[in-house]
Order: sequence, then C-alpha cells, then structure tokens
Amino acid sequence: MTATTDSALTGLKVVDLSRVLAGPLCTQMLADHGADVIKVEPPSGDETRHLGPPFDDDGRSAYYAALNRGKRAISLDLSKPEAQEVLHRLLADADVLVENFLPGTMERWGLGYEQTLAARYPRLVYCAVSGFGSDGPMGGMPGYDAVLQALCGIMSVNGCPETGATRLGLPLVDHLTGYVAFSSVMLALQARQRTEQG
Repeated sequence: MTATTDSALTGLKVVDLSRVLAGPLCTQMLADHGADVIKVEPPSGDETRHLGPPFDDDGRSAYYAALNRGKRAISLDLSKPEAQEVLHRLLADADVLVENFLPGTMERWGLGYEQTLAARYPRLVYCAVSGFGSDGPMGGMPGYDAVLQALCGIMSVNGCPETGATRLGLPLVDHLTGYVAFSSVMLALQARQRTEQG
C-alpha cells in the first residue's frame, strides 16, 4: 500500500524507536495511512532484519520488510549524546513517538517523557509499548508474546490433553498490542486537537 497526499494521516510525522512486532505494527499502520514514519534503529539494525526465511535479494527478511514498509530509516546509538541530539532534531517537529524499550531505558538515556520530552515537546504524543508497564508487581519486566499468552490463559484453551497448554502459532498478543497502540495514538491525537497537549 502506498500512501497518497490525500491519505488520512498525511502531514503527520512519527518517530519510531520500536522494534520486533507490536511497536512496528502500530507505526506500519500509521505509515499505511499516510504518516511520515522515521524508524530509528540501533547501529546493528532491528533484530528482525535477519529473522527468516524468506529473505529478499539484499538479505532483508520478509518479516522486517512487511512491518517497516513505507518508513524511512536512520541508525542511531541512543546511549550516545551526539545520537540523542539527532533524535531531538527529529522530534522538533514530530507529532508522535513510539517506543517499546524496557521501562526505564528512555529515562536512563535522559530521554524519558516526564523527565525531558513532555516539557521540551508539549504537543508530542508519546506511546510506550511494554509487556507489564513500569509499575505494579511485574512492572519493568520484559514481556514477550509467548509469556503473555501463558499468563493471560489463552494457551490453556489451545492444545490437547496429551500436550497440555500450547502456544498459538500466531503471535496474537503482539498483534493485539500493536492494534491497541495504534488506537491509542489515534485517540491521543484527537484529544490533542482540543488540549494542544500530547
């Protein structure tokens, strides 16, 4: 799908710090509807670049290509001050930032929403995708689709008596999380029209 100048999200600028599935799915849907999405990857690249087969002629996985279609990309080591300065230039006129680091990572780099970004970019919609959030009994823990399928009980209704609970073949939790993140960004953008706040 190629966005046109009359797509619903034409003119929207998104900085995508996410990787793997849930975050990139959210930003892929934003790009599909016309947003200018800039994917920021570490120097080693998103780990899904090499997840496959199948691969294209350049060695890029179909998985990566599907989730990152329609996006521009830049490589930055966000732990370095010079890379953070580039990120700040990207954020200067951005509407949305999506990240899915472990909670506390952005703060450790001095890039936390409450810590830095909210004051510097008051209209920025900040979407943090994580398995368990930053507080609560499991806050800050890494969340992966298989873990969350087990914890929410969906594995208990899949499989058979001989095998016991079985993971679904589709990363359902990651997909649903991506859709919820997309919906959340859209709702936050609508609210920003009234409040002028991200």
